[in-house]
Amino acid sequence: MHRKGAQDAKRSKIFNKLAREITVAAKGGLPDPAANPRLRAAILAARAQNMPRDRIDRAIKQGTPGGGDDANYEEVRYEGYGPGGVALIVEALTDNRNRTASEVRSAFTKYGGSLGETNSVSFMFSRVGAIYYPASAAAADAVFEEALEAGAEDVASDENGHEVTTTVENFAVVRDALEAKFGGAESARLTWKPLNTVAPSEDAAASLLKLLDVLEDNDDVQTVEGNFDISDELMQKLTA
Repeated sequence: MHRKGAQDAKRSKIFNKLAREITVAAKGGLPDPAANPRLRAAILAARAQNMPRDRIDRAIKQGTPGGGDDANYEEVRYEGYGPGGVALIVEALTDNRNRTASEVRSAFTKYGGSLGETNSVSFMFSRVGAIYYPASAAAADAVFEEALEAGAEDVASDENGHEVTTTVENFAVVRDALEAKFGGAESARLTWKPLNTVAPSEDAAASLLKLLDVLEDNDDVQTVEGNFDISDELMQKLTA
């Protein structure tokens, strides 16, 4: 019962974050996903998490004039170093910058990290579009050909699936071309891709995972990206 309760709480938090992104996307453009790329991406992300259709529709309605959501959410990015010198980028949607900044800074400090200024670590990353398909969606050659023809930068396929990387400018075009050919992606979003990775020690990795848990548990935090590389063996040991 306790385990199910914890899983339900985590699922609820994920839905809340997805709903906030949908609402903000709808506020920033038309409520029609066909004419609003950001809203379209947000809905795809929600569907990938099996978010109920009525919850998606309600979030869109809240973002339209008179929809009932009067909160003024701002997009904020925090950058800093976690345990072991790992560079982290935290993206948030908040209606209170002071509250969110305080909570993020507190988390970094508690687990041996330090929050820096904007652009203090983003130079270690590339801003790219990332589109993921399961291996069952299509053969590697088919995804490669379609993605490259649509303007993708790279395609990496293995037994788990296909990862298509695009420039920010070509993201929507490539995503739509792949969707027309193979159906909706498992996920499609803009992300921060590290140029190089850091392999933290076991102690640093343990603290880092705790920091990531706290950040991802924060209602305002939407995504956390880092340049860490923790081996599967160490990850299994730390999460056992």
